[in-house]
Amino acid sequence: MTVVVDRRLPGRTLSDLAGALAHPALPCPAAGLELVVYPADFTVRPSGEAGYLMDLNTGPSLPERVSYDPAESPAFWYVLDRSLAHQSGLVLFGGPVREVIAAPERPAVLAALRASVREHADGEGHVADNRVLNGCRSVVYCRTGRWRAKRGAAGEVAASEEAFRPLVEDALRSFERPRETALTLPEARVRDFLAWVAERVDEAVEAAGAEGGSTGSR
Repeated sequence: MTVVVDRRLPGRTLSDLAGALAHPALPCPAAGLELVVYPADFTVRPSGEAGYLMDLNTGPSLPERVSYDPAESPAFWYVLDRSLAHQSGLVLFGGPVREVIAAPERPAVLAALRASVREHADGEGHVADNRVLNGCRSVVYCRTGRWRAKRGAAGEVAASEEAFRPLVEDALRSFERPRETALTLPEARVRDFLAWVAERVDEAVEAAGAEGGSTGSR
């Protein structure tokens, strides 16, 4: 969930908000709540930075975390979230999402995808099915410039990449289960898949660079 506010909040507003929303003070009925608060003067412009005022993770299946300093967090998570929010965000309150949250520029998104794939390749702290399904989303974005939900992106990759179809289908089956009972996927196959994803991202980066150079030479 993304919240956009005036930067000039009273001093304890954010810490009070974190305390009020933290599970179990406010019971979270889902696996977890990931809530990021941004200043409006930041989100209105494209950026490759994290830029948040507060990042809160809470819930029965999430490690409790609250941060008020964007330097504490890798920027790529927030770049990708804002890109997705600009494209497909649903407004709960306030103005039109595309007027409030600018889309990060494509080079910034591709750089964030590179960092994301590296993070998921390392595997630490990530469920195997999410590693695979986020890889599928990365590939579909590189191909189309559009974000798809995990299931839809996985369906596209499974249909086009026969060699990885069994792994992707297993990841989808695991994704339907409670997080505590997620399936164990073969680590070697997951790493092979993510290496392939990294190659697709690198190709998109090179293509974007070539397009930029061609445009600049006119």
